[in-house]
Amino acid sequence: MKQHLNTLFITTQESYLAKDGECVAIYQGDTLKGKIPIHTLGGLVLFGQVSCSPFVLGLCAENRVTVSWLTVHGRFMASMHGPTSGNVLLRREQYRRADSEDASALLARDFVIGKIANCRTVLQRTARERPDARLTSACASLAASLARLREPLPLNVVRGIEGEAANAYFGAFDALISQKDPAFRFTGRNRRPPLDAVNCLLSFLYTLLAHDVRSALESCGLDPAVGFLHRDRPGRPSLALDSMEEFRPYLADRLACTLINRGQVRARDFCRTESGAVHMDEGARKEVINAWQERKQEVVEHPFLQEKMPVGLLYHCQARLLARHLRGDLDSYPPFVIR
Repeated sequence: MKQHLNTLFITTQESYLAKDGECVAIYQGDTLKGKIPIHTLGGLVLFGQVSCSPFVLGLCAENRVTVSWLTVHGRFMASMHGPTSGNVLLRREQYRRADSEDASALLARDFVIGKIANCRTVLQRTARERPDARLTSACASLAASLARLREPLPLNVVRGIEGEAANAYFGAFDALISQKDPAFRFTGRNRRPPLDAVNCLLSFLYTLLAHDVRSALESCGLDPAVGFLHRDRPGRPSLALDSMEEFRPYLADRLACTLINRGQVRARDFCRTESGAVHMDEGARKEVINAWQERKQEVVEHPFLQEKMPVGLLYHCQARLLARHLRGDLDSYPPFVIR
């Protein structure tokens, strides 16, 4: 079983990373802030003006540690990883399936089933604690969407069902937020840029999730750029976006609501620019990252494998299950569905 490795997030501006033996050394000016052994890392995420020596990038590449660069506000810019792992035959099969609309539709349906089922479970858990007509209506709509996905459907129909389900889910999302501060009212999903505090928080968490899922796919020899639900587009990790769908409600959305409802993020942690975009300040980003890392350490039972593991290993297990399906070892891909 793969070991759960840490992701190192660097948010302090003008930090510098250097190689020190088999460690990543973190400097601020001439001051050494710490050293992290490379064998304990699964990824580096660098926000804003953070520099790296070519030697530390080489060390990361040799040890298959993915490095991602984000803007200071958390928008993904680029990533780097070492030599491609896995069997070339696996990727060739991935490309063949992606080129077939029928094969893509079957896998896209599995990803969408996982997403909708998990969205419904998240709403149902809150409805049991705080009954709300919006939650009841949305759960019924999501159940109807799942019923429509029981049979194979064309890819455009699967996408249509996914869009309808997302509208129903986010239409009830405000009922998940018990915080009374009007700054955290949710009226709908918006992005690029986010226009309110909740969407800003969701987008930031989705960026962290995308980094982890992309790394998991690459570690299994899959090409994160070639997806089935999301089609090819230059610079877009389409398969990572596919694989994220089943984890968004379970990990990112639930954590966002928890952080807001417990007061771990506050209205003053967000600011609005002249263009209308909303950003988190550095202190809030650190709070969110810490909560994200703690969440990944929690132990859960994988519903298909029936093995207990840290949450941070779930993406790797799903990537391996997808690879097994593409190789023909599994008749279908089992989406991650929470209970």
